[in-house]
Amino acid sequence: MNKNVKPKKALGQHFLCDLSVARRIADTVDACPDLPVLEVGPGMGVLTQFLRQKPRPLKVVEIDDESVDYLRCQWPELEDNIVADDFLKMHLEHTFGGDPFVLTGNYPYNISSQIFFKVLDYKHLIPCCTGMIQKEVAERLAGRPGSKSFGILSVLVQLWYDVEYLFTVPPSVFNPPPKVQSAVIRMTRNRRTELPCDHALLRRIVKQAFQQRRKMLRGSLRGLLPEGHPYGTLRPEQLSVEQFIELACTVQAPRPTPPEGELTTL
Repeated sequence: MNKNVKPKKALGQHFLCDLSVARRIADTVDACPDLPVLEVGPGMGVLTQFLRQKPRPLKVVEIDDESVDYLRCQWPELEDNIVADDFLKMHLEHTFGGDPFVLTGNYPYNISSQIFFKVLDYKHLIPCCTGMIQKEVAERLAGRPGSKSFGILSVLVQLWYDVEYLFTVPPSVFNPPPKVQSAVIRMTRNRRTELPCDHALLRRIVKQAFQQRRKMLRGSLRGLLPEGHPYGTLRPEQLSVEQFIELACTVQAPRPTPPEGELTTL
């Protein structure tokens, strides 16, 4: 451990120390060969050293000045490919000249969910996303209908990506050891290119349903769900991603209007 680089709690930093785990994470990008790689939060480069061995362009983005200085000293040949910036504020369309790329990293725990929502914003540029996050978030990303981990993040990510939970990583391989277990995931773009419903409406339905996940949908989606809808007696975790899309299409469809001249009662 270089004495000049200390993990910063405010940045959610936990430096990986186990080289065998780092190599396994680096190898997850091989599922999408030939594409350049962007690594988020390289720290002191334990993952970077294995990504550099792959025959493809590599850039790393790091917000911590101490880590940036360390990387520049350790690997001067990476100088032009070290981006000292906040990943969440970057315009990713400029990263590799508009070309698609793989995103990977030992992601900071405190912004991992935000990272994946940013990936969704750039899904047209990121056909593959891999990396290490808290085990709980990994389980939510890969959660299947009917499980306790299936929720808002599961549905919104799985609309566009197939998610694999690859392996679990214990706290003991980090400095400092986190208070939770970690896990490595891989997200690969599915074949969906568009939705048959309004995306904003679908997000609203998913969020509203899971914010009251113990309620039946006829209660949590009151005012949105048509009266007597067959999904009304289900809870949100019982619906698949495709069924949420179907539900949004139903809500979006124009309601029948009374025949002309027919009086309606309030």
